[in-house]
Amino acid sequence: MMLFVVLTCLLAGCLAQEPHPCSSPALLSGGLSVSTQNEKLWTYARFLYDALGQRVRVMELGSYENKSFTYDALLLYRESTMYEINEHDRTCKKKPLKTDFHPMAIPKEASLAGQYVLGSSSEPGEGLLVNAWTGDLPDKTGKFILTVTEFGCVPVSTVYHTSQYGWVLTTFFNNVHGIPDPDRLNPPDFCLGEEMRADEEQTDFLSLFLNKL
Repeated sequence: MMLFVVLTCLLAGCLAQEPHPCSSPALLSGGLSVSTQNEKLWTYARFLYDALGQRVRVMELGSYENKSFTYDALLLYRESTMYEINEHDRTCKKKPLKTDFHPMAIPKEASLAGQYVLGSSSEPGEGLLVNAWTGDLPDKTGKFILTVTEFGCVPVSTVYHTSQYGWVLTTFFNNVHGIPDPDRLNPPDFCLGEEMRADEEQTDFLSLFLNKL
């Protein structure tokens, strides 16, 4: 009985601890949607995320000003290179990627906005415990709110505000640990002979969505 009481107290103490900034799984895949406050852009994308190799692939299907589009991009941060891929036509564009890799993580300087349950806490399995964090964007141009699961630090949503676009909302779903097909984080064979387009403007992850505005 004494051992049970001690274990119960320890468990209660762990659950009562205030959440701390965390990092998402190093290998993650799933889906996400992005929408902007000015209602010009909506997009759904499948993503592959490799923090170990600093590689990201985003395969989009979206709408910009009521016109649909598709887009497939592979970002290789260690090589400072991005590939725009058209698998149907087997064509590829190679562009400079002159930005640092930013892992999916809660910045250490972020402040805890609150802990809450998505769904319901009435019955087991009806809700998801999450933590919301707030802070300033790295370039101090706006604010952000990042929401992750309490257990596992899996991304749920990001909201940030910029003077140019207003609020930008990203929602994550169907996340799974690992990369089902690791080869999709390597350039296809028809991209290997492509020359870097030196006249292209530098590209970063954010511009994959916002350069359509």
